[in-house]
Amino acid sequence: MLIMVRSIIRPEKADAVMAALMDAGFPAVTKYAVAGRGKQRGIKIGDITYDELPKVMLMSVVDEEDKNFIIDTIMDAARSPGKGAFGDGKIFITEVEEAYTISSGSKETGKVLEEAAA
Repeated sequence: MLIMVRSIIRPEKADAVMAALMDAGFPAVTKYAVAGRGKQRGIKIGDITYDELPKVMLMSVVDEEDKNFIIDTIMDAARSPGKGAFGDGKIFITEVEEAYTISSGSKETGKVLEEAAA
């Protein structure tokens, strides 16, 4: 089964996470610039509250068997030094029912079929 991994991280960590995924053998990533807030409800500086903070969302589809490895790779690269900090981000995992490659029209179902076709 294929899974989609969406991670919302600090913008300054995006390059490190992308490099870590590439080095780990997972180069296929879609990157979005997004804004939002988590449980901390933004940050307050003086009298001004910033409730929409810039973030980056990285999206990748991988085999379910790689899920824990991908999560660990993202967490290691995205976490602030020490025990981490508020605003480091979040990772969401969902199942992917089907995926198709537009150029070839082929249906993708994971490593098992890809290896059999090779």
